[in-house]
Amino acid sequence: MSIKKRVLVVDDELNIRRILQASFDKNGWVALTAESGHEALTILGREEVDCVLTDVTMPGMSGYDLQKEIADRYPSIPVVIMTAYGTIPQAIQAIRNGAYEFLTKPFDLDSVKKIIQSALDGVEVGGKKQAKSKKKVGGFVERTFIAESPVMREILEMVEQVADSRATVLVTGESGTGKEVVARMIHSASARKENPFVAISCAALPETLLEAELFGHEKGAFTGADHEKAGRFELADTGTLFLDEVGDIPLPIQIKLLRVLQEREFERLGATKPTKVDVRLVTATNRDLQEAVDAGSFRLDLLYRLQVVEILLPPLRDRHEDIAPLCEHFLAKYSAENGRDLATVGPEALSILQGYSWPGNVRELENTMERATVMAAAGEIEVLPKHLPMKLRAAA
Repeated sequence: MSIKKRVLVVDDELNIRRILQASFDKNGWVALTAESGHEALTILGREEVDCVLTDVTMPGMSGYDLQKEIADRYPSIPVVIMTAYGTIPQAIQAIRNGAYEFLTKPFDLDSVKKIIQSALDGVEVGGKKQAKSKKKVGGFVERTFIAESPVMREILEMVEQVADSRATVLVTGESGTGKEVVARMIHSASARKENPFVAISCAALPETLLEAELFGHEKGAFTGADHEKAGRFELADTGTLFLDEVGDIPLPIQIKLLRVLQEREFERLGATKPTKVDVRLVTATNRDLQEAVDAGSFRLDLLYRLQVVEILLPPLRDRHEDIAPLCEHFLAKYSAENGRDLATVGPEALSILQGYSWPGNVRELENTMERATVMAAAGEIEVLPKHLPMKLRAAA
């Protein structure tokens, strides 16, 4: 049986603690609560905690002070900060001090749970560096990335070569090939590696929200803007900003994005003065941007700016040498999470896995190995064909 993740909620408001505790418990996590920073440190001293969600304004010790204490004592624990009184400088400083993410009240519970899940999975949102799942490849620290095939080794060399430049990088390839992982590798290999890495999916938000997320807004800039908010460009200042699905950015926002690349400044919604930033931009898409240009949905001048360096990730079906080591990697990960004894992939199962075309690429392979660990009975030590999805066996 898998071990439930434990999230510590720190807030001096009882109702907030109760609402979050009930929501997290329903999500399958164990929710611990504390009404002050000092109580939170006491709990951390005696309990195993996987993530901390803390308010800022509390008696005795602020959430920022608590985050610094946690960073010093328990650097592997991600901290998410929530506040109703956040200012732009505080938001930026929290990220630079190692906070995983910064959110403002009132918040949407689904959004909070997504951020917590990302933190539990070890995904960097605001520059928080996770100590686990990293290894040395090509002379720099990167997130775990299996690259045994010649084509992927060439890509790793290319990443190392361009990492320390200021050039924008466009990562292209099919969905599930690992575009965001490559973006993180570029950041980890650069001189900016100690500064924030901030990521956002441009396809996940409508135009109005995307503009506010990218560039931030002043208080009163639009209905519901009851406080000023830092955009992703500000949060990524001196670091790296990763724009996923950049081909889905609407034309009006493309114009503002082009200005940031050219002038290295922008205006928050409702602002009268520009804000200067020093951001390394890495973008990704699974679309053909030249076709989008021809169709009139993407600016040619912006495309030129984005593809100073273009890295094309091949699909998994063209990286045959990577399948076996990827299987072993995911097997170790999910066997540990699900309390299984699986240690290797049997030869028959491996033959099926290597013969499949993997339309979903590495993401589909990871899901397949997670399924295999769940389907395995207690005591089984290798993946068998019966543990694999029927569609893989039928294709074989």
